[in-house]
Amino acid sequence: MSDLGDTTSGTTEQPAQTPGASTPTAPTPTNPAPTAATPSAPKPGAPKPGGPKPGAPKPRIDGGVAKPHPVSSHVSSVVPTIAPPSDPSKFGRVDDDGTAWVKTADGERQIGSWQAGDAAEGLAHFGRRYDDLSTEVALLEARLTAGSGDAKKTKAAALALLETLPTAAVIGDIAGLHDRLEIVVEHSEAAAAVAKQEKDIERAAHTSRKEELATEAEQIGSESTQWKNAGDRLREILDEWKTIRGVDRKVDDALWKRYSKARENFNRRRGAHFADLDRERGAAKTRKEELVEQARALSSSTDWGPTAAAFRDLLVDWKAAGRAPRDADDALWKDFKAAQDVFFAARNSAASERDAEFESNATAKEELLAKYGSMNPSSDLDGARAALRDLQEKWDALGKVPRDKMTELEGRLRALEKSVRDAVDAQWRRTDPEALARAAQFRERVAQFEEQAAKARAAGKDKDAKRALEQAQQWREWAEAAEGAVGEM
Repeated sequence: MSDLGDTTSGTTEQPAQTPGASTPTAPTPTNPAPTAATPSAPKPGAPKPGGPKPGAPKPRIDGGVAKPHPVSSHVSSVVPTIAPPSDPSKFGRVDDDGTAWVKTADGERQIGSWQAGDAAEGLAHFGRRYDDLSTEVALLEARLTAGSGDAKKTKAAALALLETLPTAAVIGDIAGLHDRLEIVVEHSEAAAAVAKQEKDIERAAHTSRKEELATEAEQIGSESTQWKNAGDRLREILDEWKTIRGVDRKVDDALWKRYSKARENFNRRRGAHFADLDRERGAAKTRKEELVEQARALSSSTDWGPTAAAFRDLLVDWKAAGRAPRDADDALWKDFKAAQDVFFAARNSAASERDAEFESNATAKEELLAKYGSMNPSSDLDGARAALRDLQEKWDALGKVPRDKMTELEGRLRALEKSVRDAVDAQWRRTDPEALARAAQFRERVAQFEEQAAKARAAGKDKDAKRALEQAQQWREWAEAAEGAVGEM
């Protein structure tokens, strides 16, 4: 293994199981006091005294301990590396009488007795037991390297195995197992520290997230009026809340109380809002029922103008009443609209009849204009005046015409009326004695001012003479204008 290795006898010790091997039943091993033996020489590749053990965590620059390398995230389970079966003959023996011995740093130690076969079979039996024990150690190594499981439990299991090694009834590299287990213990302590740090960081992150969710829920609970969206968001917060684990129980309870209180506050405000809305809709329903009755009462009216104005007022009141419950509101509007449609349909029908009548009147008036348009007041004033009176009587009797034709027809009538009126005025001016008298008076005034001018000039009063002549000229112009008007008659 890359981090947790063992170099006993120059070969990395790996857990192994012999496929198909069976373990014969052996009598319960006895543990007599070990006989004195010469300590075995250090194994090739064994750790030097005082030096770091193979696979121990390397110090980091920041003074911490490097975390054991976890396996890739795709590994679904912890699988120990399978090593070939060990050679028990290198680490112990079984005497011909069945006594089993294992070599240790302190000499040979008797581990039991084998009576189920010959010595070779006994040696193989105790070697397989060693291999089983090595597999347990390899499993702990693999679990620690993969970063799976609880590092504290891994350490406890390693310590328990360490306690059994001095009395273990196995033949194999017990010293190597001891070193491997010590490395597991050391790495477990580092892994536990790292796991605790990561757990603290994760707990802080989860706590912070729940605080954010609680704060958001409180804002929604106290401020939001988007009832549907806010309610959906509170449910989303709850769903996310349930997925966040590892928060301290007391802190989690306090945060949950904040969220729960915020949700209750929101539900209370939402309930009050919809209760008010129900009351408002009930009042709107009552008011709209009244408006429907008023509309029905107006639907049969033929007083088109005032009734149309009354319907406009009812529509304003309808909009101001607000919304009733949906089903009732739709039904009430249908009734209101039906009453309104009855009235306006009748008014439109009447308007159509009126328009037809107006068109007929316009045609008749055009015929009158064509008939009387040939009158000549200048040649026959009396006949023209009689024809105009006849035209006006018939015109008034016909009544109204369409609005778009009114200006044109009235203009043509006014033109005929003006031609007759101008002819009457011209005749009157030609026979007006007052106009002739005014012209003579103006001439007399001219003569008076000329006489005054002559007297003033004779007296040497040139300024008075000039002023009198100016006034005489003014009256002369007026006299000429009066005489000209009479002449034009």
